[in-house]
Amino acid sequence: MIAFMFVAVAVLGYLCGSIPCGVLISKRYTQQDITKVGTGKTGMTNVMRAAGKKAAAISLILDIAKGALAVGIAWLIFLGNTDTFTVFTYSESAKILAGLAAIVGHNWSIFLKFKGGRGVATFMGALAGLYWPAAVLGGILIFLVGIRTKYMSMGSLVGAVVAFFLLTAFYILKIDFLRSSPMPIEYSIYVLVGVIFVWVMHRDNITRLYNGTERKIGEHPKAPTTIPESVPARTHK
Repeated sequence: MIAFMFVAVAVLGYLCGSIPCGVLISKRYTQQDITKVGTGKTGMTNVMRAAGKKAAAISLILDIAKGALAVGIAWLIFLGNTDTFTVFTYSESAKILAGLAAIVGHNWSIFLKFKGGRGVATFMGALAGLYWPAAVLGGILIFLVGIRTKYMSMGSLVGAVVAFFLLTAFYILKIDFLRSSPMPIEYSIYVLVGVIFVWVMHRDNITRLYNGTERKIGEHPKAPTTIPESVPARTHK
């Protein structure tokens, strides 16, 4: 029974994450297929390139909601379950499984032939479902670093890492602002795996940041240059 519940959590979390919000919002505003615009990713930054700031904001909110919804579904499935195995609890383990499954769904959506985004918003949404203070701080840092540097990818990388160190510090110091019990170790595991996902999915951005070729916020992809055909020399009669 427990195994079936975990499978259900993973499947439902993946399906939540797979909802292609960026694609649907972009088509609603511009009729464009976002997977063929800019980087081809379905996240907020590429939505902004294709459909503008309003569409990007809506897409961001929906991608965050996907992660939080996945964690909420896991919480409902394991509601009242207090069983444990070693240092882990079934309920908290189910929630982090749902959050990670949602990230996988967002990055490799079954509705987009296993294409998708980079998972940052969904990562933060699931983190909000687990421990919202860390998600709020991480989200603020993403936007502050992104706006300051003009590179949203830089903000995403920094915000994810800060969320990991924050939750790990809370666990080690036994700090929890939301409950009297210590911070569950499952939350640190979630952010560690989530940060790995985020960094792996940003590996091309990291290369461009290093080379100084990363696109800034609001900068549109450059049109491909074409070499003009040679004009035959005129013959004088």
